[in-house]
Formats: sequence, structure tokens, C-alpha cells
Amino acid sequence: MTVQGFFSAKANAASRAYAIPRIAVIGRGFSGMMMAIALMKTVRFPFHLQLFDPNSSVSGGQALASGHSSEILNSRVRDLSVSVGDPDDFNQWLCGNAPFRSAVPAAIPGFLQIFVPKSIFSDYVYQRFSEAFSSRRDVTVQVSSDMVFGLRRIRGERFVVESDGAVNAPFDMVVLATGYGTADQEAQGGDLASIPTTVRARRLVSRPHAILLGSGLRVVDRLLQMRDNGYAGQITIVSRRGFLPQSHTRSNADPAFPADELPNRLSEIVRFIRKACEAAEADGQSWQSIMNGFRKHARSLWRSLPAGQKQQFNRHLRALYDSHRNRLPEALHVRLKQELAEGNTLLRRGHLIRRTPTGLVLRPAGRQDTEQLYADDVIDCRCQAPNLNVSLLRSLIDAGLAVPDELGLGLAVEATGALAVDGNTTGALFAIGPLGLGSLPDIDLVPEIVTQAYAAAESMAARFHPQCKAV
Repeated sequence: MTVQGFFSAKANAASRAYAIPRIAVIGRGFSGMMMAIALMKTVRFPFHLQLFDPNSSVSGGQALASGHSSEILNSRVRDLSVSVGDPDDFNQWLCGNAPFRSAVPAAIPGFLQIFVPKSIFSDYVYQRFSEAFSSRRDVTVQVSSDMVFGLRRIRGERFVVESDGAVNAPFDMVVLATGYGTADQEAQGGDLASIPTTVRARRLVSRPHAILLGSGLRVVDRLLQMRDNGYAGQITIVSRRGFLPQSHTRSNADPAFPADELPNRLSEIVRFIRKACEAAEADGQSWQSIMNGFRKHARSLWRSLPAGQKQQFNRHLRALYDSHRNRLPEALHVRLKQELAEGNTLLRRGHLIRRTPTGLVLRPAGRQDTEQLYADDVIDCRCQAPNLNVSLLRSLIDAGLAVPDELGLGLAVEATGALAVDGNTTGALFAIGPLGLGSLPDIDLVPEIVTQAYAAAESMAARFHPQCKAV
């Protein structure tokens, strides 16, 4: 049975199904765990929480997936607090972590400006979840490893989560926290269904050769992991746009942005930001400070753009923008530059046509012909966009409970994550984190997910007890 302080994979909560609100969170990556933390710290009345995820352990999803415990996050400690209104929380947790403190003595008395391994951040998130849970004797939590394939509304505003396991009692609220969702591999290029993520081919050249697909942080992570593990072969990074992550500054880059009124056309906004970056560097500041400051304006600007300009940004500017907002710690960026300068790693810009048993077929940028790239390994390091045709999301769209955003990057949502259909929300269905990236710029970043999770929790609290203020 489900009891406070313990998890049960197959718990029977039927006896309490209608006594207290029942909330389902689908996904136990960072977005899902953050939603659970926010609910337990915000909703001040009893409720039942059920966490669905086919993975047996808590993970960070695509954003935090790591094969190495030493893999470094690309955000400073100051930006990773899971306590809204307390940006120092993660730093305080690190200061109280004796093994970490002894390993990084140079940062004492604080760690706000450093970059830490993903495993450390995962430990912090899980501990804060455990603490929030242990403080709530009135909350029951059930963990299910069933695969969720559908969501169905019954009796007005209650929902049945359809999974491949036991029949679930109806839920009053459902939160989709599936991160980037399930990739539509067919749309990503070529027939990938019959070829695994890693393709191991017969050796065709004397020197080993591996191809990494992608241009974001994950491709750099994999590249450096391979080198750290002793891989001495040639590595080719294949990227459609060819933009690799830029570098963080060595020291703190406090947000800064011109006070001038921003233009309202995409081309003028781009020129405005470029001039602001140039002016900042001329004054001894960094362009990174301007980009950090721009994030405060990004959401309102995005909403003001017409659909055509949003599509233009997505086609031509998103990869460039992502390379400047998702940055690498300086030491890792130096290693990347060295790899490229020495020729051990090549960057090829072009469009993947299809994979083959011996590598892949590439159409190089600016050319109409194709070429075969031979490799021992082809490793897909792309953060995939959601496939809106997977059964779970399709069940919502077909029932009129959700609609794709304007760009088809995910689902249309409000700032709280509430699913929006024709400008209206039910107040009972939410999509937290990257599923809302087409509606909310930067919602795939930790600070934005934290803020959204608490806003969603406050909305849920007000729905059940409008006379009570969430605390």
C-alpha cells in the first residue's frame, strides 16, 4: 500500500480515491521531480500524488542524461536552485556536503559561480524531493513504472490515465512532465526505425572513425567523454546548421541589457541585440551579460511576434540563438576548440539523408549532391523535439484537450504550463518544461522550469481551495 515516506510500485489507493485530490505527474525527469517538489511545498492540504515513468530510477531526462558521473552541467550553481525565491539554496546544500566541500576547497566559502557534475545536481534535487516529502505526513505518493499511452476525460473535469498496468482511479489534475517527449525519428531524416541509436559498422579505414549527430551540449559531452575514455580515432560532428555551443565567461556575467525600447520586428530585434553585444564588449563587459539580460525580455517579445516571424526564427535563427544561450564552461570550451584546431574532430555542416550499415549519407550544406560518410559508430546526440503523434499526446489532441503550438514544437501552454486551447484552459491539465518550448522561450532551462512548476502548483491549490493562499 501507499504510505507516507515510502514508494510503492503497485499501490492500491482506491479507498482514498475520492476523499482527497488526486494528481498525476507523467515523467520523473527533472521537470517531473520539480513539479513534485513544488506541489509538496505549495499545496497546503492533503492530496495523493502518483508519478508515472517506465524508467525504474529518477533521471534528468534528455537534459540531464549522463553516462559519466563527472559530466559537468553547463549552468552555474547560482542558476540551479529548486527553491523559488532562494537562489542560494543549491550553494548552501553544496556547502553542507562535506565530500564535495573537501574536493573543491578553492571555492569556499561559496560555490555560486562554479559548474558542478550532473550527478551532484541530481543528488541535490532528489534530496530536496525527499525532504519535502518527509515533511508532509498528509501526502501520499505512489510511483508507477507503467507506460502511459493515453489520457481520457470523464465526468467533467476528471481524467483517467491509461497505462499498460493496473487500472488507475480517476485524477483531478494531470501534469505532463515528459521533457522533450518521444522523438519523431522519421522526421529527423532517413529511415531510422531499423537502425539503433549507435551504429557499429565493419572497419573500413585503418583509423577508427565515429560520427556524432547534433550541435548542442550533448554532442560536446559525448565527444569529451569519448576522449576521456581513451578514444583516439577521428570524430566527425555532423550538424545541420553548424553552430556549436559558445563559452561562458570565466567570472560572473551579471545580466545587463539596454534600457532602450526594443523593436518589434524580428530582423530589427536581431540587429538591436548584436549592437548591444558589441557595445558591451567595447565597454569592457561581455556579450554573455547581454544574452543573460535578454532572457528577461524573450517571452514578451516572442508573444508579440506574428506567426510568420516565429517560423522564420525557428528555421534560420534558433540554432544560432541556442548556441549562445546554452553555453559551455570555459574549460570545456577550450577543449572543444583544441579538438577542432588540431583536426582530431571535424565539424561537417549538412543534412542527414539516411543512415546506412556503414555510416550515413550526407548532403553537405550548399550542395545538391550527396556523399557517403563511412564510420564505425554513428551516435545520435540530438535533443529531439516531441512527436505529437505518439499515443499519449495524440489522445489529448484528438479529444480537444490540447493543441500544438504555432511551430509544432510541442503543445500550446500558458505561463503556468496550463494547456491552452483557443485561448482557454481547463485549469486541470498542465505541460511543464520543454513540451511548451514553442509557447515559452527558454522553458527548457532550470530557472524557468522551477518558476513554472511553482506557478502551476499555486494554480492547482487555488483550484481546490480558492479561499486559501498557497504558501
